[in-house]
Amino acid sequence: MIGLLVSDVDSTFLTQEVIELVAEHAGVRERVEEITTAAMRGELDFSQSLRARVALLEGLDESVLGSVREILEPTPGALELVRRAKQEGWVTALVSGGFHEVIDELAAEAGIDHVRANRFEIIDGRFTGKVLGPIVDGVAKREALEEFAELHGVPRERIVAMGDGANDREMLIAAGTGIAFRAKPALREVADVVLDGESLWDAWPHLEAAAGKVAPTR
Repeated sequence: MIGLLVSDVDSTFLTQEVIELVAEHAGVRERVEEITTAAMRGELDFSQSLRARVALLEGLDESVLGSVREILEPTPGALELVRRAKQEGWVTALVSGGFHEVIDELAAEAGIDHVRANRFEIIDGRFTGKVLGPIVDGVAKREALEEFAELHGVPRERIVAMGDGANDREMLIAAGTGIAFRAKPALREVADVVLDGESLWDAWPHLEAAAGKVAPTR
């Protein structure tokens, strides 16, 4: 084990926002996009914004989740980054304000070691419009990062966290190297590294630096 790589999912590991893909099936995508954008800018409390977005999905048939899983688009370089990291002995994790029901299958296929995300409440095959259990917000993301680091005995300086929105602030601050990927201003101001290219593979030199193999490139 060399280090711990923790990535946000929506608009970081994936090019899309999962809840917006689900909202498309409910005919409320535009409204959900508005709330998502405000939350990622830090203009709205994440937990309140998530509850508001999920409430708009009430009554939707759970079969749409299969359709959404089929159209997920990993960010260019994301799968390659995870593959290389695992080859080099890194522990990998996805920590998301999104939903297990959509991302777990992709995570398993990618060989991700840990996933922490929210769950839709679904009763009798339909969305209730509620989130099941505690919400994975910014604090919960940081706590997940710390939990995984302790589990695997990874020191802070060898933790790399990647994200794009305000909900990732605490996670990036807690990591030894916090990477803002095509990020909102609220995240850029606390990041150690800002990447504005199209590919997550651009993060690889910073993993090498965290592992002590090369000098960091900023």
